[in-house]
Amino acid sequence: MRLMLVGDDGSDVELARALIARGHCVDHRYRGSDLLTSHRGYDAVILDLCLPDLPGLSVLRKLRQVSSVPVIILTADDRERSIVLGLRSGADDYLVKPARIGELTARLEAITRRTTMLAGSAGSVVVTGDVRIDLAARQVEVAGQPIQLTPTEFELLSILAERPGSVVSRAQLLDRVWGDAFVTVSRTLDVHMTRLRTKLNRPHLIVTRRGHGYQWAHDSAAVPTRRAG
Repeated sequence: MRLMLVGDDGSDVELARALIARGHCVDHRYRGSDLLTSHRGYDAVILDLCLPDLPGLSVLRKLRQVSSVPVIILTADDRERSIVLGLRSGADDYLVKPARIGELTARLEAITRRTTMLAGSAGSVVVTGDVRIDLAARQVEVAGQPIQLTPTEFELLSILAERPGSVVSRAQLLDRVWGDAFVTVSRTLDVHMTRLRTKLNRPHLIVTRRGHGYQWAHDSAAVPTRRAG
């Protein structure tokens, strides 16, 4: 796996070495500007929020304007507000330093695995009303306009849209997307779902079934169809 690790904390050097020892190719960069100019070609990014040149969240937001490369925030800030802001800014996951190498590796593998699975899917398209989801190309259009989603947001959308009318439990979503039905950051799913709804701007399509999970709308006004790419 080719990774970019962005951070100037002394522990980042040791982390890069540990990841390399596990067989990964790691480019360690110290500045947010390095990520913005050199993000192409990486399988995932590990991003600290405390950077010497730019605020980490600002870097992430700018990156999300041009790239959907998976991003895991790894930082010392464990406040819930910071976690929520990080996820809302486009991170796929959020971990608190010091990193446990086994957990970090597992989360990297989960993110890149689902991205690969989506890229290799069978070329089907799901259409619900004026929302068009191309599973193979990992593209979403609303009323003919392309919508930029992170890999995590797209995975959540595809899971729901593939099963219109069926309630998908929180545990199922957490397990399938993060590989952990009891993901450490309890707000992760809620934040990503809120961002997804905001980007789609079709609040009636994702229905919350309190105490159960989420459901992709299935009614006479918006019935999904599937066709070969």
